[in-house]
Amino acid sequence: MKLILHQFDLKLKHTFTIAHDSRDVQPTLIVELRDENLSGFGEATSNPYYGITIENMMSSLDAVRTIVETPDYTSAEQLWELTHPALKNNPFSQCALDEAAHDLFAKRVKRKLYEHWGLSIDQNPLTNFTIGIDTVEKMVSKMKELPWPIYKIKLGTHEDLRIIQELRKHTDAIFRVDANCAWTAAETVRNAPILKSLGIEFIEQPLPADDIEGMKHVYHQSILPVIADESCITEKDVSQCKGLFHGVNIKLTKCGGLTPALRMIDEAKSLGMKTMIGCMTESSVGISAIAHLLPLLDYVDMDGSLLIGNDPASGVTFDYGKVIYSATTGTGAALL
Repeated sequence: MKLILHQFDLKLKHTFTIAHDSRDVQPTLIVELRDENLSGFGEATSNPYYGITIENMMSSLDAVRTIVETPDYTSAEQLWELTHPALKNNPFSQCALDEAAHDLFAKRVKRKLYEHWGLSIDQNPLTNFTIGIDTVEKMVSKMKELPWPIYKIKLGTHEDLRIIQELRKHTDAIFRVDANCAWTAAETVRNAPILKSLGIEFIEQPLPADDIEGMKHVYHQSILPVIADESCITEKDVSQCKGLFHGVNIKLTKCGGLTPALRMIDEAKSLGMKTMIGCMTESSVGISAIAHLLPLLDYVDMDGSLLIGNDPASGVTFDYGKVIYSATTGTGAALL
């Protein structure tokens, strides 16, 4: 087994802006696990908000290189457990390694990953397409550039309601909104009826993650469901979201990969909560890994590869929100 690290700068088609960040280029790290004539691929992007750089991801992966390259494990889950003590402080690197391992082990048995897990893709949810914060004119232009059945609209401005009202004039698509912690409890409850009348399906992370009392109020008073994002980072957070949110949006990079994400999905379902997987602005490597979780999800946000103009990989593709799997085994991802 050989651990190989690939660095890329992903160039966004449009400047991508959310409540606390704006960028045109997204650095990413792709992990390759090569075993004779087979390679498994996984990915994690840098993230200043969480203190994650390409350099510290590479350093943490180099620290487990001996474990990874010594084949004393027989599953992706076992490799996750072996490396977690060293990688627990850098879940992004753990994620890239874990995705690569799941890809490789599914390829070894010549199955697509969802088949390896015993899942059916007959009832997969459609993915939304994200519209970042911009002028209303440019947001409308982005929607017209890519007609889609579901849009997630990034909010967190002083004109959030006007933005939705204007966008609604140009499409009858389902809208979801993501305030990225920018609202107050009172603002969320006040906005919810107006947003519902405009065809909003749910509100994602309206309040800062530490505003527990505010979220209790929103959970009981909002006419729209609320989905946790920044409030649900790791496995321990799922149960703490019960009674604060109606569902959880799990990010593979934040929780440490597919292995913990599967456990988080199971726990959320057992608590009666909706399940969602979100993505970063990442290549087809990371997006293809997410695709195999679709049979377990109520909602999905896996449009990251659609936002970039220089995807260094191939993998799943999209047909008006529907995921089309690669004909190859594993996650279907491959470097070009």
